[in-house]
Order: sequence, then C-alpha cells, then structure tokens
Amino acid sequence: MTTAGGVRQRLRQVVDDDRGSATAELAVATPLLLLMLMLIVQFALWSHASHVAQAAAAQGLGAARTVAGTGADGTREASELLAQLAGGPLAAPLVETTRDATSVTVTVSGTVTPVVPFLVLPVRAVAVGPVERFTSDERPIA
Repeated sequence: MTTAGGVRQRLRQVVDDDRGSATAELAVATPLLLLMLMLIVQFALWSHASHVAQAAAAQGLGAARTVAGTGADGTREASELLAQLAGGPLAAPLVETTRDATSVTVTVSGTVTPVVPFLVLPVRAVAVGPVERFTSDERPIA
C-alpha cells in the first residue's frame, strides 16, 4: 500500500523530470518556425519576380512588334522596365528578343533574390506576338 507521502514523492519526481522540457521544445520549434516564415517570404518574392519578368516581357513585346520596331527596341524597353522595377526581387535579369517577318518573342530570365540560403529559384517569362503590318483595304479586281 502506498501512503499519501509516497504519492506526493512520486508526483514530485514526475514534475521534476519535466523541468526544462519547454525550453528544449522551444529551442527546436523556433528555428523551424523561422525557416517556414523565410520560405513563405521566399515564395512571395518568387511570385513578385515572376510578375515583374512577365511585365517586362510584355513591355518589350509591345515595342518590338510595331511596324517600325526592332528586336533591339524590345530589348531596350524590357531592360528599362526591369531597371525601374526589379531592383529587389529579380537578380541578374537577362532579356532576349527575336523578331522575324511575322512574329516577335521576348524572353526575360533571371533568379530570385535569395532569402533562404542556398535556395536559387529561376524565373522565366516569355511573351510572343505577331508583327504589326499595314494591309490594304482595296480588293483585287476580278
């Protein structure tokens, strides 16, 4: 049979054994929570960088597809927009523009500014459209 003193002693041993467990749990949980927060911020930056790259590609496409436009015009316009918008989220942006007789393709690529160490996320946006040209309203005589 156990006495009231034995129960108290056993209860005290159980309570004493748990001392410091909250500190250990906090030491493990805090870095994991911070890593999760950094991953959320990294994903938000990736999303923003993707939108910036797409906007730059669309801007370059608009300049290169005009009648008097060239591939260099598209590259210049996209690069100017990137200089204004991508100071933070898009690192090392590269703009490539190809134009032939019927279509224009503008590609903007780069990487996301890293928040999480050793995590390099690529970003690539492509805008494709036809070259504008004048056509005649005259109909051929049959």
